[in-house]
Amino acid sequence: MRVLAEVHRRDGYPVNWPARPGAWLSHGPLLGSWVAEFEGRLVGHVGLSRGGEGDLAPVLWSERNATAPGEAAVVGRLFVAPGARGHGIGALLIGRAVAEARRHGLHPVLDVVASDTAAAALYERLGWELLATVEQRWSPRQTVSVRCYAAPP
Repeated sequence: MRVLAEVHRRDGYPVNWPARPGAWLSHGPLLGSWVAEFEGRLVGHVGLSRGGEGDLAPVLWSERNATAPGEAAVVGRLFVAPGARGHGIGALLIGRAVAEARRHGLHPVLDVVASDTAAAALYERLGWELLATVEQRWSPRQTVSVRCYAAPP
């Protein structure tokens, strides 16, 4: 939670700080989650889950590929400590989640707040395909622009 709090202070991720950060990290039907260590310190995290209510990326990917949304897995809760960036840790975490999705016969998808241009740039460098940018209602008073991506085949 220390690393997540540091990322939130610096980058505003997650956009809405969860009341229970530990539960937020393990929320949903998880297929797995992984952490990264660098120089003896915990510096990153990624999770992989089945799509849930409100997850648009699996729906967009399934519509584009004429499959069921359940054939996709959502990569999420990805973050790397600011002081550990630039070492490929984010790409390694994404790679681990992608490998696990494929092991389950699922296609990896994700979404990212459109204002997080650094994350979007990482996904695009890794070959992820932009499916759409959509407005998503997170609460009665909060609508957020979200970019939905699918992993390369």
